[in-house]
Amino acid sequence: MNISSQFDGGNIIVDNTDNPEQIQLRIRDDSESEFKQWFYFRASVQTGVEYRFNLVNAGECSYADAWEGYRAVASYNRKDWFRVPTEYRDGTLSICHRPSQPVVFYAYFAPYPYERHLDLVHEAMTSDYCHLHTLGKTVQGRNIDYLQIGTPGAGKKNVWVIARQHPGETMAEWCAEGLLKRLLDPADAVAAAVREQCVVHFIPSMNPDGGALGNLRANAAGVNLNRAWQEPDAASSPEVWHVRQAMFDTGVDAFLDLHGDEAIAYNFIAGSEGVPGYTPRLAELEKQFKEKLLAVTPEFQLQHGYPLVAAGEADLRIAGNWVAQEFNCLALTVEMPFKDNLQLPEQTSGWSPLRCQRFGGNLLEPLLDILPAI
Repeated sequence: MNISSQFDGGNIIVDNTDNPEQIQLRIRDDSESEFKQWFYFRASVQTGVEYRFNLVNAGECSYADAWEGYRAVASYNRKDWFRVPTEYRDGTLSICHRPSQPVVFYAYFAPYPYERHLDLVHEAMTSDYCHLHTLGKTVQGRNIDYLQIGTPGAGKKNVWVIARQHPGETMAEWCAEGLLKRLLDPADAVAAAVREQCVVHFIPSMNPDGGALGNLRANAAGVNLNRAWQEPDAASSPEVWHVRQAMFDTGVDAFLDLHGDEAIAYNFIAGSEGVPGYTPRLAELEKQFKEKLLAVTPEFQLQHGYPLVAAGEADLRIAGNWVAQEFNCLALTVEMPFKDNLQLPEQTSGWSPLRCQRFGGNLLEPLLDILPAI
């Protein structure tokens, strides 16, 4: 058999493939970093044979505890992804599968390739509502694509949406795609009302280098972008540096940062309650947004999420905290699962690209709801 990861987003190290029941693999570290958890590889196999792909260093990964209850995704065409039996024991993650076709891809979550990102940006810029700008270049020279939806005008609010600071959190860009496509839909009344009241500044992928390199959390220089917002470096974290400069130019009245969480098998939202400038007004806006999203979709819930941060103890290196403090505005981090959403479990696909896209579209109603108050 043959196993390869030499393609966009690929990540695996092959140790031994002699025995199909005991294939030995390892997850490679992020570029210039010790983060690791993302994997994505192609296997050429014999159909009808039971394979066991052992990721033997899973216990050394950044979020090893999150492997419990996790199932890998597989695909024969890189379009349709399904969950396969997976178990974690004694530091090894084992993917157990009997392929029905001679080539199969396995991944941590459904990949979002750079080519699809380019297609998304091109499709968006063909809309009369959208203007494409390039804020600058990433560490490896890729464009930092910035979409401006709506026309600036007197009294219009400025809403910023960014996604995929952590490149292995591909659900973030799947979600961004759903939100963006609904926002540009000329027949959608909610989208039209949002465009009428605000300008949406949209970064569908903050870390295209890390995505192409098959990283979990770091950019090409080994920087965790979501710990670089307080003092970004133009050389090692230009992605954050350029976006911050654009924010200073436009101002920010509301901010959404789209992410994925390795351990928590639910959709949830983290707020900015720990920043020094947190006020009852911001608390009420957070509550209003969450309650509206809860009313819109059963994919969302309020019981499971991160512990609240004590007043004044927020990490201002994190995007949501820095934006909330700097602009005195609503700033929310939207988190989605790598696993299934246990709120509405689905055996075949678990939490999937389609569900991400629909959840992204659902974010428009609570955004519209809070616009008069921001």
